[in-house]
Amino acid sequence: MIICVLDKIMEQRGYSNKDVVEITGVSRNTIKGFQSNASKRIDYETLDKLCNGLGLTPGDLLKFYPDEDYPRQ
Repeated sequence: MIICVLDKIMEQRGYSNKDVVEITGVSRNTIKGFQSNASKRIDYETLDKLCNGLGLTPGDLLKFYPDEDYPRQ
């Protein structure tokens, strides 16, 4: 399972959705989708905007868990 940890990054940095939209230029709906892991695919341009705007690498933003290790909620 690959998950996006944008919600945790935003929490650590004290960023709101509005902050991330302004910093990255990524739409509010897309940010919400990433926060809740509701996005089914990731556009390279969007990933690039998030990484550049927030000073991250794709590995900072996306985490891989083998299916048996995925932390279920």
